[in-house]
Amino acid sequence: MKHYSKEFKEEALKLSDEIGVKKAAQQLGVAYYTLADWRSIRRNTPPAKTPSAEEQTIRIRELEREVSELRTANDILKDALGFFAKDRKK
Repeated sequence: MKHYSKEFKEEALKLSDEIGVKKAAQQLGVAYYTLADWRSIRRNTPPAKTPSAEEQTIRIRELEREVSELRTANDILKDALGFFAKDRKK
């Protein structure tokens, strides 16, 4: 059984929307029923919820806080590495 990447499936679906399932399947070398199944799955899958502006702002703040903490931890580790590297030279 062949496995296709998500990107390939998305492009195949776009092509099938433009030229039809049969032609797209032939052009891409994919079984007709495989492409038809992907279309069926797409049709029956609810669209992803888009976060509100407020939720996005909260998430951005959380990520900025996390980046700041990681930078601090990284600086501490660099200092420790320098400290222990000096001890090894003695």
